[in-house]
Amino acid sequence: MFVEEQLNVEELSPLALAYVGDAVFELYIRTKLAAYPAKVHDLHRSAVKYVQAARQAEIIHAWEPDLTDEEREVVRRGRNAKSGVPRSSGVAEYRYSTGMEALLGFLYLSGRQERLLQLLSRVTPTLDA
Repeated sequence: MFVEEQLNVEELSPLALAYVGDAVFELYIRTKLAAYPAKVHDLHRSAVKYVQAARQAEIIHAWEPDLTDEEREVVRRGRNAKSGVPRSSGVAEYRYSTGMEALLGFLYLSGRQERLLQLLSRVTPTLDA
């Protein structure tokens, strides 16, 4: 874990949390896919399918019933953060994916590795994504 000890997670913006959460999710997906005997190009193509906004929105919706009130609040803050929306996704999908990334960043930076892995373990990437 590479968390700065003086970092106050509560003071970070939702977009800063999402920035870290994006990297956490990407690393998780790539690590899981690396176990497959495949060309790097195929691994990358599969990873992209998981880190796109539409898939992340599906994932956070699946997680929602099991989130704590605190986690729901982090997702809400991330979802409502003002940022541009790429042309490759819809506004609602992108906002929910930002909420998911904010949650992952929050859990990672606050040292809640067990909870982070509990949620991530529900995502099982495959080459056929």
